[in-house]
Amino acid sequence: MSMADWRMQGVEFATCNCNWGCPCQFSALPSHGKCEAVVAMRIERGHHNAVSLDGLCWAGTFAWPKAIHEGNGRCQVFIEAKATAEQRAALLRILAGEDTEPGATVFSVFASTISEMHEPQFVPIEFSVDVDKREASVQIPGVLEASGEPIRSPVNGEPQEVRLVLPKGFEFIEAQMASGSFQSQGAIKIASQQNHSHFARVHFTGQGVVH
Repeated sequence: MSMADWRMQGVEFATCNCNWGCPCQFSALPSHGKCEAVVAMRIERGHHNAVSLDGLCWAGTFAWPKAIHEGNGRCQVFIEAKATAEQRAALLRILAGEDTEPGATVFSVFASTISEMHEPQFVPIEFSVDVDKREASVQIPGVLEASGEPIRSPVNGEPQEVRLVLPKGFEFIEAQMASGSFQSQGAIKIASQQNHSHFARVHFTGQGVVH
């Protein structure tokens, strides 16, 4: 059976409980021994075969008891309520790492480390993001709050601009490093204040990240 043709292009905001910069980005162990994270994306242009994904938002909460590569992770996915049944099915396939070459995207990599996948939720998602300003807000009423802001100098409070380039990255090629906070009351209850976050313009296909 041939793999479906799909593409997602848009803006991503992610925040986790690691220190700013996130040692996981450098193949090091997480700052506090475990990884807890929130990821959100607005799809500016996308499709799964003939199903358009333009304009949809999705978010996910994640928790691993140790480093991500050691597995035993948990995940819950949230998809915007306005998505049709066909769009929901398409996004769930993509986010589960299906229709993707093994290890080619963050979805495929994460899927290989997840042992407990909670029921997806189709809910209103309020998501605002500005990659260049390093500002974001994710709101799912009664379930999830997450925000991002620039890292600020401890000397004068000025916003700092730090970029990470991963030429062979499976999530992004370049991202802005920032500070993030989150609190989730969904199936995965996690919280973090003023720890790592990053902002990126991303472009995924089943063959990997588009350069």
